[in-house]
Amino acid sequence: MMKVLKSTKWELLFYFLLTGVLTAGVLYAGNTTDYIVVSDPRVWIYYVAGIVIFTVVIGYIAGQRIQRRLDLLHLSMLQVAKGNLSVRIPETTDMTFAGIYGEFNRMTEAVEKKMHLLQVLGEQEVTNKEQAAEKAVLEERRRLARDLHDTVSQQLFAVHMAASSLPKILESRPEQGGKVMDQLIQMSNTAQKQMRALIAQLRPMELVDKSLSQALDQWFPDYCRQNGLKGVIDLDLKGQLSEAIEHQLFLIIQEAMANIVKHSGAKLVSLALQESKRQVALSVSDDGQGFSSTVQKQGSYGLSTMRERAEKLGGTAEIISKPGAGTTIRIHIPKFEDVRKGEES
Repeated sequence: MMKVLKSTKWELLFYFLLTGVLTAGVLYAGNTTDYIVVSDPRVWIYYVAGIVIFTVVIGYIAGQRIQRRLDLLHLSMLQVAKGNLSVRIPETTDMTFAGIYGEFNRMTEAVEKKMHLLQVLGEQEVTNKEQAAEKAVLEERRRLARDLHDTVSQQLFAVHMAASSLPKILESRPEQGGKVMDQLIQMSNTAQKQMRALIAQLRPMELVDKSLSQALDQWFPDYCRQNGLKGVIDLDLKGQLSEAIEHQLFLIIQEAMANIVKHSGAKLVSLALQESKRQVALSVSDDGQGFSSTVQKQGSYGLSTMRERAEKLGGTAEIISKPGAGTTIRIHIPKFEDVRKGEES
């Protein structure tokens, strides 16, 4: 019974029926007190039946009219919930529902405009990401082309020239053949190291489910061993760096090591990474041939990339080098944990 009364239509019908029963009861009470005189008692049966039937019919019609308007509103809401934001409820002369329908239409129109704007922004974001990805791929191809041309390509050309001249040298001056052979071995070994450095840069960086310390402990010794370097590593990290900082630091270290292998001719590399309360300090040093201040001012792709990565994090990059005295790269990145905690509190 209570479930039936929870429906507006049946609740309205119940009240109409109750009104009819009360009306019939009042007439019957008036007859028993002689306020209303009915000569034939059987007429009361028709009176009561007529009143009940009349009120039930009128109540059902009234309830059905209200239920239709509620059903229309409910159906429209279901369509909007399923993503059909073009739904609009027609205007009605019923002042009770006219306001509700109008508010529903205005709300749906506002939601439709916002969803359209979000869709446009989403499409623009996807387009921008695709363009950025294509630009990054193109830039990486250009960088690899420059690196291959400046290193491996030149070494292979020198190997080709030396190998082409080797038969004539062996024929005319056999004693010079051994020297040319040694040069070929040295140049091929250099080209191999340079190619390994480029391949290492193409490998995906594995920092997933690993901290920066864990990744470096595994990657740095392997990289040094593959390229004939003696590596010394000193890590002092508190484990409070964000993923973005760890990611950029790892890329900077990779870039620095690739430059050492390709250009320095070093045998010893020292990597130090320390985290304090206010900053992170990275230092990469080698005992290679170094370079002059003129070359440093002109810069190279690898050095400029390391500077850009450090500046993205609000840090600085310092490159110290002299001919014959090796090279040291120092990166300082500030930390703002105290500021963030203050903002959160």
